[in-house]
Amino acid sequence: MEVIYQYAWLIPVLPLLGAMLVGLGLISLNQVTNRLRQLNAVLIISLMGIAMGLSFALLWSQIQGHAPYLRTLEWASAGNFHLSMGYTVDNLTALMLVIVTTVAFLVMVYTDGYMAHDPGYVRFYAYLSLFGSSMLGLVVSPNLVQIYIFWELVGMCSYLLVGFWYDRKAAADACQKAFVTNRVGDFGLLLGILGLFWATGSFEFDVMGDRLGELVATGSLSNMLAILFAILVFLGPVAKSAQFPLHVWLPDAMEGPTPISALIHAATMVAAGVFLVARMYPVFEHVPAAMNTIAFTGAFTAFLGATIAMTQNDIKKGLAYSTISQLGYMVMAMGVGAYSAGLFHLMTHAYFKAMLFLGSGSVIHGMEAVVGHDPVLAQDMRLMGGLRKYMPATAITFLIGCLAISGIPPFAGFWSKDEILSAAFAANPLLWFVGWLTAGITAFYMFRMYFSTFEGGFRGKNEKIIAKLKESAQTILVESEAVPNFGPGAMKQGELAATGEHHHDDHSHGHSDSPHESPWTMTLPLMVLAIPSILIGLVGTPFGNYFEEFIFSPNETLTEVMEKAAEVDLNEFYIMAGGSVAISIVGISLACLMYLWGKIDADAIAAKIKPLYNLSLNKWYFDDIYHRVFVMGLRRLARQVMEVDFRVVDGAVNLTGFFTLVSGEGLKYFENGRAQFYALIVFGAVLGLVIFFGVT
Repeated sequence: MEVIYQYAWLIPVLPLLGAMLVGLGLISLNQVTNRLRQLNAVLIISLMGIAMGLSFALLWSQIQGHAPYLRTLEWASAGNFHLSMGYTVDNLTALMLVIVTTVAFLVMVYTDGYMAHDPGYVRFYAYLSLFGSSMLGLVVSPNLVQIYIFWELVGMCSYLLVGFWYDRKAAADACQKAFVTNRVGDFGLLLGILGLFWATGSFEFDVMGDRLGELVATGSLSNMLAILFAILVFLGPVAKSAQFPLHVWLPDAMEGPTPISALIHAATMVAAGVFLVARMYPVFEHVPAAMNTIAFTGAFTAFLGATIAMTQNDIKKGLAYSTISQLGYMVMAMGVGAYSAGLFHLMTHAYFKAMLFLGSGSVIHGMEAVVGHDPVLAQDMRLMGGLRKYMPATAITFLIGCLAISGIPPFAGFWSKDEILSAAFAANPLLWFVGWLTAGITAFYMFRMYFSTFEGGFRGKNEKIIAKLKESAQTILVESEAVPNFGPGAMKQGELAATGEHHHDDHSHGHSDSPHESPWTMTLPLMVLAIPSILIGLVGTPFGNYFEEFIFSPNETLTEVMEKAAEVDLNEFYIMAGGSVAISIVGISLACLMYLWGKIDADAIAAKIKPLYNLSLNKWYFDDIYHRVFVMGLRRLARQVMEVDFRVVDGAVNLTGFFTLVSGEGLKYFENGRAQFYALIVFGAVLGLVIFFGVT
């Protein structure tokens, strides 16, 4: 078993090797590499599959009780400064490796069907492999510097994948928005890393935490500075995990192809933020003010994302705000000290959210057979309905995902969300109430999404709705400076021609009267993901919390965890669980009355609470505020700076040149070559000096 640990470095290297080989092929032999698209896909998927197998072997070894493994080499040294690089494998690392590799592997299989007609098929696989490698490298990093290196690589890959269809203005704008927003958080993270190193002299997680606690306890370091450093570090996860106020990039990231949406939202980019909070827990736990900041930020983000998701009509945008909300739960759990509960929800959420996103991609794929390649129409739930009879596998798996995220027992989301709510109630009843209310809203908007998409009659051929949607999209386009951020579907305009496909083949889109089920490469990952979405929560029940015995806070021992588990009050669990299930059932019932049975007119309610409805529909106006304050404000500032540059800086330079020109023009008349004239000038100068000094 020790051999597995010695070769654990292969887990991030294998996907990197695949990305490198395919990337070199695209650079040097582009046409040949693109013609061998299936071979490249098999290579990429196989290498990720091997990494997944190694990850499962490490997880099994850790479950069996193998001690944490650390292997490093000195990377840089100067005097007393030493920086090591390497990899570490502990319980948290093993769990994250399995989550990332399984989701990435299934997404890669799904991609073969979803991107089958895209001319960038091979390039997309290369990006996917590089993305997976970057996240795996981050997971195995033994210190904060190495994490920061892979942290930036993850950000770079998300930029490439969100803007994959870079010839679309909306995609180009979205990847820039994601990049800039994350730079804000990453700059804070960098300052926090430097501050903690200045204070503690180390980049190792445990060492930083212990030394920071000692410095604060002895008064050697101001408590305010410790709070500042901790919050600066937290800014990194705020951006990566889309927490308020840096959450605005994640919904626009839907401009990328749906497989990357699933990977970002389930196992890579957004999971990196929560993972870093877990790794930095030894630091955060010594700073109560920072823990409170983390908890309340997470709670507000959970509520914010849920309230916005209620009114979204784009199926991918609705899921994006759902991700923001669920990430808020995880961050809130970390803030209240529920370390294992937060990571438990990270695991369960990874599987059911990946399934939901891949399910939405399957829906879009089927809708494009009817409405064509217009992303406005293919992703709008108002044109869907009744898809269950056309796409039964997609419908069943999507329903499982809705039940899981809504917290209905025995699905996975119930156990992890209930554990978070219990911990929040013990820490602060206000946090519990926000989380409890958000659970009800979550159930409402998820079943609104399910009923609007899969139940009722199919509306895809309703010309009245199509005309209304096109008119609305055109109005937005005219009134806005940028193209509206509607995410693309499975295919782009012109891609059939680009790949040499004919419009009458089996994959043609926009020529059918009804949607169709997706190919097996897309439905198989959905079915596989449905299994953990149903069952994986059973490893963390209060009757036998095996997850918490495996993943627990660094400041606890296994004995303490076992003692705490033995003291679990099942009556309290039934009360808390009953309350959370009750509010979820209320949310589902409201969705049934509005969108399944039509007993309640949703439009009439929206008209009565128009300000609140508009607040949700316009995403709490955050995008508008940021546009006016930062985009337009910085443009005005830039114009003012340009005026200063033009009038002051350029003016000073031009004045210097003008003075030199005039003085040169004047002095040239004194250079006439006549000695008598030069003597007269000298005499005049001497006379002037005599008079001046004589007067003074």
